[in-house]
Amino acid sequence: MKKLALALLACMTTLPASAQTFLRADGQRIVDESGNPVLLRGMGLGGWMLQEGYMLQLGQLGSGQQYRIRAAIADLIGEERTAEFYRAWLDNHTRKADIDMMARWGMNSVRLPMHYNLLTLPAEKEPVAGKDTWLEDGFRRIDALLAWTKANGMYLILDLHAAPGGQGTDLPIADRDPAKPSLWQSAENRRKTIATWRKLAERYADEPGIGAYDLLNEPNWDFSAPGGEHGCKETGNAPLKQLYTDIAAAIRQVDKRHMLIIEGNCWGNNYQGLLPFADKNTALSFHKYWNYNDEAAIAPFLKLRETYNMPLWLGESGENSNRWFRDAIGLVEKHDIGWAFWPLKKIGFNNPYEIAPNPGWPKLVAWWTGKGPRPGANEAYATLMQLARHDIRHENNVFHQDVVDAMLRQPHDPSPRPSAPLQVTAEGGAFDAVDYDIGPAGVAYHDSDDANYHVSTGKARSQWNNGRTWRNDGVDIARAADESLYVSDFKPGEWMRYSLSAEGGGRYTIEVEAKADKPGTLTLTLNGGTPLTLAVPAGPGWQKLRVTAPAALLDGNNLLVLGAKSFDGGVRAIRFEPGR
Repeated sequence: MKKLALALLACMTTLPASAQTFLRADGQRIVDESGNPVLLRGMGLGGWMLQEGYMLQLGQLGSGQQYRIRAAIADLIGEERTAEFYRAWLDNHTRKADIDMMARWGMNSVRLPMHYNLLTLPAEKEPVAGKDTWLEDGFRRIDALLAWTKANGMYLILDLHAAPGGQGTDLPIADRDPAKPSLWQSAENRRKTIATWRKLAERYADEPGIGAYDLLNEPNWDFSAPGGEHGCKETGNAPLKQLYTDIAAAIRQVDKRHMLIIEGNCWGNNYQGLLPFADKNTALSFHKYWNYNDEAAIAPFLKLRETYNMPLWLGESGENSNRWFRDAIGLVEKHDIGWAFWPLKKIGFNNPYEIAPNPGWPKLVAWWTGKGPRPGANEAYATLMQLARHDIRHENNVFHQDVVDAMLRQPHDPSPRPSAPLQVTAEGGAFDAVDYDIGPAGVAYHDSDDANYHVSTGKARSQWNNGRTWRNDGVDIARAADESLYVSDFKPGEWMRYSLSAEGGGRYTIEVEAKADKPGTLTLTLNGGTPLTLAVPAGPGWQKLRVTAPAALLDGNNLLVLGAKSFDGGVRAIRFEPGR
């Protein structure tokens, strides 16, 4: 599989801090024990301790909850083998190598989405009603992660992502079974939630490497007027405030130092009735997806920060394009707000790591989504164990340096960088059209559709990169039957920039491999000179077309911009042939 160059990693390497101190809320800032402001930059480990269907290409399997996924697996391979699969999944999805790499990029924090059932039994399965059974394996896994983050001078933020019973009507994010009482419909589920946090606080009370306790991920529940609004129109939120108050009290019985984080109703964004909050060592977390990256988008949260004198943290965001990532992070950091983007990895391209599943996985997906035959038990077991023991491991993931660059460098440095070494020698040279420079939209490339703003626009979700592969920019990239990559849907007005190096310089003929259903014209601009034009006739397949006028390359660095003038089609490669 074609892989991006890793040259940018050296620019982002940082050394771990020499020592960690407890974080705390100090008015509108998060600070360390010396009072120094701390801007949290990190990722959420979604998909590890809690699976969601969309991260596994299983969005059409029921409603995407983990218990449904587990049941579908057990139906194929049996309960014993299913347990083996989940043990392997937990062992291999996130390891020290993942955390080490995040630190090298320049991240200083990790948000851990926890499923309560790794720490304690569901209320209905407790041998003695009202008495909690604690599961040491889950706590041991948190201990291991904490050791990895501490080794890198990073903070670990514990996030109760799936609470007993489930905290909302968005079912997958909390693995909720709607046939059972929710968190809000069961006093016992709330008691167990409070007890779980007290147990965590007892265990980690003296650990400065724990940055904060994120008490409840994205509650979304209509308390006063049920109607499918996910708590977005609630004005009181009294049950949610009471639960936060009770959790805080339980934590403070055993832990006086760790910062708390609370999230509003409506997926973490509706704070009506929740403030002021009695515990002053508390930060507010808001979540941001698919909306504009302008001042108006975060103005309500800035107002909360000012009114209640509390820090803000963008506790979850992502699932968009590189342009959106850069703009969102630039916006919040301008206001001294840290962030945790979502997720570190999944089966999908718009995150730092992409899990590339083995060939048997699409067959399982086809069965589960009603598009293919049922596989045999042994075949399904082999596929699942290869996924859990091999495919999800750090060293076997596809690294997307463009995503990391958009998060950590581009908000502060908009200059373009080469994505791969593009070299032309005396014998000529060639490179793929998909290897345009890494950098912001309008600098490294221009595309007519480069982010998804459907929450703000009310329109359909944009795909930005229609092929959903290789790069997370607006440039549309497709994968051919032979697995080769090419730029598709290259439309009038769009362009891409390429930084290339020529040994000794010289005159070259430029050849472009392109295809289009209708005749069109491409332009090639070398080192800011007069654009050269290339007529592309209509045809069913790829055509190798030469620019009539020869081009002069300078010794050393050169800049080429490929543009679609009246062209609407695909481009696969650019070649330089000497002496013509």
